[in-house]
Parts: sequence; C-alpha cells; structure tokens
Amino acid sequence: QKMAFSAESIKPPLQEQTTELKRKIQLLESDRATYYESTQSSIKKNKQSILQLRQQNKELRRRLAEITSGMYTVLSNSICSKTLCFSQEAATTLDHRVMSKRKRLNALKATTQTNQRRLEELNMKYRRLKSEGSGGTASADIRNLKEEEDAMVVTSLTLTNMSIFVFLWSLEVMLFTDESLTFEGQLDSLEAEILKHREEHQKLQVINNDAQLSRKATEAGLQQLEESLFKERKERERLKTSYTKKAEELKAQAEKADRRVQRTIIQPDELSSEAPHSTTRMAGEEEKVMSTFEEAFRRNKEAAEVTDSQEIVDPITSQGETRQHLEKLKKENEEVLVQLKQQKELLNQDFENIKYSGGVKFSSDQQTLEECEQQLQAEQQRCNAGKERLHGLVKAFSTARPAVEHLIDKLQHITVVKKTKHHMHPDSDVYVVELMTQLELKLQVLQQELQGKDLAAIKKEMEEEEFHVRIEDKLPEYNTRVRLPEDEAADLFTDEDASGESEANIISREALKRQSKLIADANFKRKPWKKKKGKF
Repeated sequence: QKMAFSAESIKPPLQEQTTELKRKIQLLESDRATYYESTQSSIKKNKQSILQLRQQNKELRRRLAEITSGMYTVLSNSICSKTLCFSQEAATTLDHRVMSKRKRLNALKATTQTNQRRLEELNMKYRRLKSEGSGGTASADIRNLKEEEDAMVVTSLTLTNMSIFVFLWSLEVMLFTDESLTFEGQLDSLEAEILKHREEHQKLQVINNDAQLSRKATEAGLQQLEESLFKERKERERLKTSYTKKAEELKAQAEKADRRVQRTIIQPDELSSEAPHSTTRMAGEEEKVMSTFEEAFRRNKEAAEVTDSQEIVDPITSQGETRQHLEKLKKENEEVLVQLKQQKELLNQDFENIKYSGGVKFSSDQQTLEECEQQLQAEQQRCNAGKERLHGLVKAFSTARPAVEHLIDKLQHITVVKKTKHHMHPDSDVYVVELMTQLELKLQVLQQELQGKDLAAIKKEMEEEEFHVRIEDKLPEYNTRVRLPEDEAADLFTDEDASGESEANIISREALKRQSKLIADANFKRKPWKKKKGKF
C-alpha cells in the first residue's frame, strides 16, 4: 500500500506540465481558429442565402402583384363589358388559373412536408452528434441544419403567399358566381335600355334627316333664285348695252345727216346771193349744188344702209320713244330687283329659322322625352302600388266571400229592395260587394224587427223549431205528415165550428200512435241532440 501511495503521489516534472499546457493551448487556439473560420464562412453563406432569399421574395412579390393586377384587369374588363359570354370566359380562365395554383400549392405542400421530415431527421442527427460531442462534424451539421432552416423559411413564406393568392382567387370565383346569378336580369334591363335609346336615336335621326333635307331644298331653291336673278340681270345689262349702243349709233348718224343737210342748204343760199352778178356762173353752180345734194343723199343712204330717205328720218324721230321705253324698262327692272332682294332676305330668314328651330325642336323633344320617361316611371310605381292593393283586396274578398254567401243563405227569408237593376256575374268581385250591401240591408231589417222583443224567448223558439225539424228529418218516408194548405185548413176549421160537431176534438188511432212515437223518440234522443247543439 505504501508503494502504491507513493506512485500515485509522484507528479510529472514542471517542464512536462508546461509543455502539456502549451500543447493544449495550441490545440485550443487551433480549434478556436477553425471555429472562427467556420463561423465566418457560415456567416458569409447565411448573408448570401439571405440576399438570395430577399431577391426571391422580391421576385415572388412582383409575380404576385402581376397576378393580382392581371386578376383585377380581368375583373374590371368583365364588369365593364357587361356580357355574360365574356364573364363565363373570365370565370373559366380564373378556374384554370385556380387549378394550376392549387396544383402548385399541393406541390409546395409536398416539398414542405419533405423538408419538414428532412428537418426532423437533421434535428435528430444534431441531437445525436451533440450527445456524442464531436466538434468538427457537429459544426458542419449545424451549418447544414441552418441552411435547411433557411430553406424551410423560404418555403413557408412561399406557402403563405400562395395560400393568400388561392384565397383571393376563391373570393373572385365567388364574386363571379354571384354575378352570374344576377347577370341575366341586368343584361335584359340593359338590352331594354339599349333598344329604347336606339329607338330614340332613330327618331331623332329621322328628325335630323328631315331638317337636313329641308335645309338642302331651301339652299337649292335659294341658289336657283340667285342664278335666275343673275341671268336676268345679265340679260337686262346686255339689252341695255345693245340698246344704248344702237341709240348712240343712230344719234351719230342723225347728227351727221343734219350737218350734211345744213351744209347743203348753206351752199345754195350763197349761190343764190351771187346769182345777180353772174348768170353763167349760176348755172354751173346749180349743177354743182345738185351734184353735192346727190352726193350727200347718196352718202346718207350708204351710212344708214337704206334705200328710202324716210327710213333715215324715222329712227331719228323714234329715238325719244325708245329712250322713254328704256327708262320705263329700267324702272320696272329696278322694282323687280327690289322684290327679288326682299324674297332673298325672307328666304334667308326662313332658312335661319329652320336651321335653329331644328336644334331647339331636338332639345325640346329630348326634354319632353325625359319628362315622359319620368311620368312613365311614376305611373309604373303607382301601377305597382295599385296592383299590390288590388292583390290585397282580392285576397280579402276571396276570404270574405264564403262567409258572406253563408250569411246570405241564412238570411234569404228576409226580402229587401234591390237598388241595382242590372245583373252581375257571380264570379266577379263586384258581386261580393253587392252581396255585402244586401247583407247589410238584411241585417238592418232584422235589427229593426228584433227591437223591443225578448231575444231569449226567440232563441228558445228557434231551438225548438230546429229540434222539430231534425226529428222530422229522422222520420221514415212512409211516416210523414201531410200538410194541408192554409186556406183549406181554415175552411175546415170554420166548417167544424159552424157544425159544432164533437168529432173534431177526437184523436184518431194513427195520430195517437204517431204522437206517442214522436214523444218516445224525443225522450230517447234528447241528450245527444243537446250535446250536438253547438255544432249546428
């Protein structure tokens, strides 16, 4: 034992201890360096994975925004188009998209489940390695585990995004289904409005076409009048110029003829004054004058292009008449021109009135159309309210009719004066009103008859009469009473009273049997009839 104690108590030298400690420190330093390097590498990888995940998240959000925008565009287009066919196509496309997204969601769920199983396996492996205490391999598994966790986070994010997307699509499908239920009625109302507006447009188009045609006809008539006026003016100017030219020519010819005549007259006067001086020269000068006269006359004929001298004188004398006639024509043409100008102004005014009255008529027709539509809507509302009231009244009449007919049957023994002489059909609603008026009159008569009477005694008499009627109804056919008319019964009683015979007070055997039978039946069936009294 001493030897063992001494061996255990022996310590290694200090140098060995220091070397051992240095070696351990180096190992720890190397482990620390490797751990630092591994952590830095894992940090870098995590940063890279975070950046990738952020980019993927941005990409997914961008795709989600595109899908939602496409969805809203499809929804807005389907709502704006207002057509059932397009809504059905949009619904089918949305269904296809929803099916594809569901498939993708199922695939992502499957991948998520596999990743979850992988994560569980890695967690188990991590716990096992941690329990075993292996440092280097544990750090690698930890890195793998972190990577798997990051992938799991990405998958969960995508899964949540897809679930939101599927929820949105399901809401849209529900909206489309709800719209498809009420879409036919909306389409019918829209088609009715479209037809109504189309008819109004056609009417207004017809009015516009009529106005355009009248405008064109007015313009054509105005243009024709202007053309005719222009032609007449040109014709008048042409005639005026021709007449003035002719008058000037005739005037010039007349002046020339006058000058020549004066010249020829002056020359013979001079020759006659010189005649006493020389007779011989006179004969030669006379011949010369005659020749000059002949020459002047010949020249006048050539200038006037006439053979007779009277034809030269007549135009000169008729120039005054021609001038007066031309002045008269000028005045008449000026008056016609003033009238045509007035007609042109009137036609322009009519054209402007037609032009602006078309727009005013169009606006007034549109206003009247809107007022008529408002009145139509108000009348339709009144008609609907009247229909509802009529339905309620018909229902009330149908419920009250059996009761009224029953009361009329009960009170048919009361007669009243009918105010209405015409016959009414029993199936009409007015017949019920007539029955109610008759019933009211009969009830008033009955109330007047029952005033001042004992109602209890009357009720008792009615019960007894009803009891006797029921008993008589129960009797067999061969045991019925023969009722005599009232007149014959009165005659019999009077005869019996007059004769004074005592046989009238004697009851026959058959009558006695019948009375005893009635009494027995009455005693036997009195209680049941009293029990059933309330049912009648």
